[in-house]
Amino acid sequence: MLTVKLPLEPAYLTPGPHEVLFVTNADLRESANVACWPVEAKYEALLAKALTALGKTPLRAHPIKADKGHGFISSQREGSDVFAAIDPDAPVIVLLTAWQYSHHLANCLARHKGPVLLLANFDGTWPGLVGMLCMAGTLTSLGKPYSRLWSEGFDDALFVNGLKTWLSTGWIEPDLSHLTHVDAAHPVMASEAGKLGIQIGQWSLRHKEIIGLFDAYCMGMMNGVFPLKALADIGMPMEALSQSDLLVEMAKVPLALREECLSFYETRGMTFLWGNDGATELVREQVLEQCAMLIALGRYVDRFGLSAVGVQYQQGLARACAASDFAEGAIGSTTRFPIPTEDGRIVRPGKPIPCVNEVDMGTAIPQTLMFRLLDSLGLPAETTLHDIRWGSDFNGTFYWDFEISGAVPFEQLKGGIAGATGHRQPAMYFPKGGSTIAGQGKAGRIVWARAHYEGTKVKLHVGTGTAVELPKQEFDRRLAATTKEWPLLNCVLDGVTRDQLMAAHQSNHISIAYVDEAHLADVVKAFVAQAITHTIDVYVAGDARNLL
Repeated sequence: MLTVKLPLEPAYLTPGPHEVLFVTNADLRESANVACWPVEAKYEALLAKALTALGKTPLRAHPIKADKGHGFISSQREGSDVFAAIDPDAPVIVLLTAWQYSHHLANCLARHKGPVLLLANFDGTWPGLVGMLCMAGTLTSLGKPYSRLWSEGFDDALFVNGLKTWLSTGWIEPDLSHLTHVDAAHPVMASEAGKLGIQIGQWSLRHKEIIGLFDAYCMGMMNGVFPLKALADIGMPMEALSQSDLLVEMAKVPLALREECLSFYETRGMTFLWGNDGATELVREQVLEQCAMLIALGRYVDRFGLSAVGVQYQQGLARACAASDFAEGAIGSTTRFPIPTEDGRIVRPGKPIPCVNEVDMGTAIPQTLMFRLLDSLGLPAETTLHDIRWGSDFNGTFYWDFEISGAVPFEQLKGGIAGATGHRQPAMYFPKGGSTIAGQGKAGRIVWARAHYEGTKVKLHVGTGTAVELPKQEFDRRLAATTKEWPLLNCVLDGVTRDQLMAAHQSNHISIAYVDEAHLADVVKAFVAQAITHTIDVYVAGDARNLL
């Protein structure tokens, strides 16, 4: 007769009538967790103060690890063990003050029966609000209801009223009033610009937009991993590539070609902040290795007929080679070192190749659509993604700080290549170093977008905005408050408030392309029609609805 032998189960951790359980999640990399812990400790104290004022007592569901120097959950195993001990019906606050790997908790939260509140600090020091948006998109993709809340000091009216509501009802109703659904019956489809979008979409559906991704899962971003059926349904299949093979392809690039590539950018005015100690400073060998990656990526694009390409890197190659960022920004630029194939042809001269940073399929979709549309219309076609990193007021206007973790196409920087600075990627995250492509985002009108999925249905939010060049003192303040080694874009979004974006956006990432004012309305019309032709469910955000 069979018998079951399992470890003894302790009683569930069940909060008392006036207690509120909370957990806190962060990075897989312990160096990052230790660095981010003081900010987390500060906000835990602020949360305790806010709960106490409402007659509640916080109850930490897992201990602070004195031997590790922090109190974050830092692996999926640890998160699973923590939730195995929690009453499955208990309300839980997930406090997020740093970048976090959603998979540490998401699978547990998806099965948790009690109400879940994702709570972020709205602070630029470490990307807590970025982590919250990532977890939100992840739980949406898993079909788990949850509430969101964010605050600079855990003392403003939005926070206090939201927390009070969640404690009493287990739910905070999000403000989605800025989103307007657009379907195939909308008059935009019959407009002249809409017809162009349909034509371009039909071409892509016939020929397919193949997205090449090296190891398609990065940084705990479950929201960036789409079902293969979802990609097949919209005519944008994935070419699954291996980063191990990428290293082999990089090794085939001779030193002379690497040197020629680096000289291309130095001659055009890019400033590299060279040092001598590769452990903490940028050295030439690191950038030469990045040039080898740029050339290898271009050869994969040519070999597989890819529409876009992306590298996972951070939990794949981070311990093996220099950071992917320089290669990613450079390949997405129109002005690019002429990448030769092994038989001497130049890979796509005069055209940017959309780069899917961190292999996020939710940005691969809008970036590839934007590129195909803008290129087909003869307009500048560079695209990128950014983290929604932070934002604050300046002279009475709220400006977002969009900051990608390393590089953007040169054309999106003030001054182009000559306006770019190469910093060494922070050693906390990047032990092998490598150059960023940093600088101030240029002024201009932008179209922004983000794709997510529910079930296997792809949904797309589309909006417009204005990128601005803030005065140097203000720009420097924001850069110092975030990550100074990375490119920073400041912008306002048309008809979308800070809190509406925080309530509705389904990712830590947002994709952008620059479009001049004269073409903006037609591009938005065509973009919406193009996406609908791909059978994507489209929502237009804020004032962009007025352009249709």
